[in-house]
Amino acid sequence: MDILLIGGLWLDGSAWDDVVPQIEALGHRPVPVVLPGQGDGRPDATLDDQVATVLAAVDAASGRPLVVGHSAACTLAWLAADARPDAVAGVVLIGGFPWDDGKPYADLFPVTDGVMPFPGWEPFAGPDSDDLDAEARAAFSARAVPVPEGVAKGVVHLTDERRFGVPVVVVCPEFSPAQAQEWIDSGDVPELARAKHVDLVDLDSGHWPMFTRPAELARLLVDAAG
Repeated sequence: MDILLIGGLWLDGSAWDDVVPQIEALGHRPVPVVLPGQGDGRPDATLDDQVATVLAAVDAASGRPLVVGHSAACTLAWLAADARPDAVAGVVLIGGFPWDDGKPYADLFPVTDGVMPFPGWEPFAGPDSDDLDAEARAAFSARAVPVPEGVAKGVVHLTDERRFGVPVVVVCPEFSPAQAQEWIDSGDVPELARAKHVDLVDLDSGHWPMFTRPAELARLLVDAAG
């Protein structure tokens, strides 16, 4: 099965470099998605551009792919399920949840000169980053790609309720499956509250398991692919 890998904020396609060979060794085809504005030198890219790129990857896949979104890109993966509910085998959400209709995609940190740069490690102190040593943090900061304002402030549009029939797996790294279920049940994640098939799986890592637990993450993704 094709497994489409969509990195979150500040990540380009190379974020999956340690995960790709692990997935290949387990018999599936990983496809890191290079998002406009995050690795192609386009500071003018928009959320619509990123959605179009993800949908193009879905359309180009061999068979029905598994669409994997990390962090903010959980929303991109869910937008793919909304736009192609019959064409995707399932969605995996790593360390995040999809926004509902009408919300800004990732208007989370200050924008400077048309981009949202990586804000440093202070906002991610604690469970998010405890498993990253100083060398790993320095490497992340050095390769972080500022996110275009048109992406960060783009508005999420969901239109097809058939998305709720697409199977979802939530990979829980810096939070537990019990916490995730509590957030869903309380209404904090309205999209997943309406989804018909949601599995929650634990992963002992911080927010970026593609760097700190690539083998374990690959196994979870292959398990989700069936």
